[in-house]
Amino acid sequence: MDSRLHKVWNEGKGALNGWLSIPSTVTAEFMAMQDFDSLTVDLQHGLVDYQTALTLFQAVQGWGRTPMARVPWNEPGIIMKLLDAGALGIICPMINTAEDAKRFVGACLYHPAGYRSTGPTRAGLLYPDYFPNANKTIVSMAMIETVQAIENADAICATPGLSGIYVGPSDLAVSMGKSPGMDSTDPAVVANIDKALAAAKKAGIKAGIHCMAPSYLRKMVEKGFDFVTLSSDVRMFVSSASGDVKAYRDLEAGR
Repeated sequence: MDSRLHKVWNEGKGALNGWLSIPSTVTAEFMAMQDFDSLTVDLQHGLVDYQTALTLFQAVQGWGRTPMARVPWNEPGIIMKLLDAGALGIICPMINTAEDAKRFVGACLYHPAGYRSTGPTRAGLLYPDYFPNANKTIVSMAMIETVQAIENADAICATPGLSGIYVGPSDLAVSMGKSPGMDSTDPAVVANIDKALAAAKKAGIKAGIHCMAPSYLRKMVEKGFDFVTLSSDVRMFVSSASGDVKAYRDLEAGR
């Protein structure tokens, strides 16, 4: 069950993650053709439900990218179902306390480390010796995206079995009374991002963050983040389309 994501981490490198929000196997396959280390299907803010998520996993399976999913909420049923469908990692939103983190990790792991129910319908066929290796392989990343989570970051990161944290900068900024947005340079937001990173490093777990610009991603890896997400399929599509259309309209207007 060793995946590309684990290989990158074992080499001491920062992993590049892609984000799948479009409910299309075609766009998912095109994203999988790119040189990402992992691809995360977004069931929270993406336009994807469980059945579609399964087909997206199938679309990316042959390209060697580690399949992951962001769940809609800290709810055991959907976490276990996505793992059974073949996800090798789960990103869970709004983990604000150590108790939240404990419930999340428990849903990802089999007894005695957790309470995940056995029945890996697809995963058990994809990965040899799935059951004995699952607890060592499944990646669990708790989203740190509120002031409360920052205040509890040390306790969250100390949760037994937790693989890492994943900073959501936009919600974090909102919880601080600021406008949402990625790639923040606001000193107060950056200070809280640094606190989350420091807590993860102190606990010896991975730290991830969602970004937009490649230059900002690289800066985050150099700062110490182990897992950086580059934008999303939706944003990439809209950015490319709008840029080309504007370029034509500018030429049309003689600008």
